[in-house]
Amino acid sequence: MFAIISVTGADHTGIIAAVATKCAELGVNINNVSQTIMDGYFTMILHVSFDDSATDIATIQESMAGVEQDQNLVIRIQSQAIFDAMNII
Repeated sequence: MFAIISVTGADHTGIIAAVATKCAELGVNINNVSQTIMDGYFTMILHVSFDDSATDIATIQESMAGVEQDQNLVIRIQSQAIFDAMNII
């Protein structure tokens, strides 16, 4: 399954490492990543894939709660199908 993870919060050291480490622990592969920092505010979007027989979006979101709290971030994961459907005319 493919999904999009968005990460936002005040910029500080270790954000990418924390998110990538949690993805690895969950068996979530990072296919593509884009990140930027604007006026001290960090934003990152990850295109990820995972075996949906091993985990699901809700489990990944729940598992990211610790990263959110530790790093003071907002992390959201959504199915890529939502984004695909928005672009169908």
